[in-house]
Amino acid sequence: MKAKGILFVVSAPSGAGKTTLSRKITEIVDNIHHSISHTTRAPRPDEIDGRHYHFVSKAKFEEMIKNDEFIEWALVHGNYYGTSVRNLDIVQKEKKDLLLVIDVQGAEQLRKKYKNGCYIFILPPSMEILEKRLRKRGVDSEEDIKRRLKTAEEETHHYKTYNYIIINDNIDEAVGQLKSIIFAERCRYPNFIPELPDLKL
Repeated sequence: MKAKGILFVVSAPSGAGKTTLSRKITEIVDNIHHSISHTTRAPRPDEIDGRHYHFVSKAKFEEMIKNDEFIEWALVHGNYYGTSVRNLDIVQKEKKDLLLVIDVQGAEQLRKKYKNGCYIFILPPSMEILEKRLRKRGVDSEEDIKRRLKTAEEETHHYKTYNYIIINDNIDEAVGQLKSIIFAERCRYPNFIPELPDLKL
């Protein structure tokens, strides 16, 4: 029997593919829910409020900080990002698996409170490929791209604090590796406690 819900935390530099990976994995793996974060950045053309993020004003976000409504939050690239306390109810009360896609700052905060979570870091094959991916998105200014690349260099040094590492060179292979990690964690004690038959002679 499943003992509890599992918290899966995915971090990666901007452009490494963490958002794409998380969307694909929730489509092919049953009983895992994607945590929807709050952010003050503007939505991109393909993003929908309440589905990809909860888009809020800076004033609203800071009000939520004061009210202790976040289990973690961080200021990244000039915008706030945070995970609502309510999101963890699905793990603690409903005993369901939850997938959080957050930056390394948020993961460090979360790790202090939820040490038993499964922490996964996504790396790009190289900084050159990461830059090409950022430019291909076509949504960031030159200044934003340079800032994201500088931050990426700093963030990649945090991979040693994570349980698993995935190099996202091929999206299908990366999805397969993330799927395997999820299934392995679901079988690991004490996430899973089997109902053993009576083995007495």
